[in-house]
Amino acid sequence: MEYFLGIDIGTTSVKSIAFSKDGKPLAEHTRAYPIQHPFPEWSEQDPEEIASALFYTVEQVLRDLAPYIPRLCSFSSAMHSLIAVDKSGSAITPSIIWADNRAAAIASKIIAENRAGNYYKRTGLPVHAMSPFCKLQWLKENQPDIFEHAYKFIGIKEFIFFKLFGTYSIDVSVAAATGLMLGESRQWDTWILEQIGMTSNRLSEIVETDKVFTSPRLFPVLENIPFVIGGSDGAMANLGTAEEPGALVITVGTSSAARLIVDKPQIDPAMRTFCYYLRNDHWLVGGASNNGGIVLQWLQEEFFRSKENVPEFLNQAASVEPGSGGLIFLPYLLGERAPVWNAHAKGILFGLQITHDQSAMVRASLEGVIYCLYAISQPLFEYAEISKIYATGGFARNELWLQILADVFNLPVWVCETTENSAWGAAKLGMQAIGIPTSGEALITQKIKPDSSAHQVYAKGFQTFQRLYELLKQEFH
Repeated sequence: MEYFLGIDIGTTSVKSIAFSKDGKPLAEHTRAYPIQHPFPEWSEQDPEEIASALFYTVEQVLRDLAPYIPRLCSFSSAMHSLIAVDKSGSAITPSIIWADNRAAAIASKIIAENRAGNYYKRTGLPVHAMSPFCKLQWLKENQPDIFEHAYKFIGIKEFIFFKLFGTYSIDVSVAAATGLMLGESRQWDTWILEQIGMTSNRLSEIVETDKVFTSPRLFPVLENIPFVIGGSDGAMANLGTAEEPGALVITVGTSSAARLIVDKPQIDPAMRTFCYYLRNDHWLVGGASNNGGIVLQWLQEEFFRSKENVPEFLNQAASVEPGSGGLIFLPYLLGERAPVWNAHAKGILFGLQITHDQSAMVRASLEGVIYCLYAISQPLFEYAEISKIYATGGFARNELWLQILADVFNLPVWVCETTENSAWGAAKLGMQAIGIPTSGEALITQKIKPDSSAHQVYAKGFQTFQRLYELLKQEFH
């Protein structure tokens, strides 16, 4: 039996999925890990725990499909993580992840000094606390011993690849999301590194997303199997869904994002979107929100302390009409990235009345996450003719949430056979890297049409959503 292993290193879990050549999942294993918040605004993870989870899930897939072994292994990973390591490759800090806002004051200072535009034009990444660029500056100012004595500063996929192959390599799509790579040359930006006071030898080597490695230190059975470095979870989700021009891919997992693949760089004058190099003269344009499924997880576990399973908890919102009876939720529980790039943003539940119940609050939260994505997508409509949306990530299993997405955007939503498009995109890129032809699009199993009357309600709700942020942003600190 022939299969291809796609490995997605996500924010809260790692997924190892065996796919057939045409993208059908054959075996899947997932292992979760927590996010630690030792101080306000901090979000960290244990890189060793993540590495162990990855190795465990790979071993389980190999066991399930024995005696067959994969034709290849290829990787997807979350962006913006930063880990300081010593000369042995051991972590001397936790993994500081995208949700971490400790560097917010540094980002605010750069913006106040009118330096953010230059950084954005050079790198394609708006200045924000989540970027490794700002995190490195924070380490230099607040933990100088670590900054001075760390051997390398790397991300979570580099940490795992060092364990496997003993080399420090970062794919170009993840490197583009660090705020440290010059977009034109696709090499580390010497000028930006000088601003921090470091040199490129303390970072990994930038390689293309189709770079092949062999002979991993672990998994002797895979000694002759190609390991393809792959790319970021966002880039892989788009590749695993549709490569057609103007294909808007929306993902909601722990966080959420809206992205397009374009054939030339798109630098937004208002700095609302990122622009990351992908491969072969293609760029990924879009934006990510800090707040996706984690908002509903917080609402269920911390606010309502509900014991219902997740589908039951979410689907209670189906009894509530679109617009949630005037209830508007700004879901900025972890600050916000695109399009406002405000690490200080806070969650707001507005319009609460005695007639609102738990179901209305759940519905308002579902709608609030989609409003964030609609705001992110506004500049994307300027870059391309968009006629439909591809939905990926865990939310694509929830029909109510998908209907809200279709209604807010007033566009049809297409759902692929596998909602784990980052893992499939990694496997698909791996196949292309070793010369195996692949189809351009994933198999579509569901199409959801928008409701025009609901869209009218949401159009008004979205205007209120935006006004509320503008009115309150000066109060966020």
